[in-house]
Amino acid sequence: MIERRRIDRVSYNADSVIVVREDLKKIYCKVKNLSPLGMAVTVDGDTPSLLGKDVIIVADTLIMYADVIREDPAEDGNRIVALNAKKFTNEVLEYLFEHIAEDEEQ
Repeated sequence: MIERRRIDRVSYNADSVIVVREDLKKIYCKVKNLSPLGMAVTVDGDTPSLLGKDVIIVADTLIMYADVIREDPAEDGNRIVALNAKKFTNEVLEYLFEHIAEDEEQ
């Protein structure tokens, strides 16, 4: 049997923040589009490469754990970063719950 369903990305405009798991660096960005399987965001052109990084992204009411699988230059000098969603691990969930609102307490 041939699978006829597809999961397409839809346009979605929202401010967001990426947390790089390796060094916990925060990168502010803008969501371009998303699906349950991933999303594309725009980052400043001078942002260090995220390719191959393990990240957590928060946008509006969405939280996604993902791998950065592609970076392409945008016409305006910024970069478009493609994220591929991953299942949350216990370690990542513990990190999220331990660090929620940590900045507000400091």
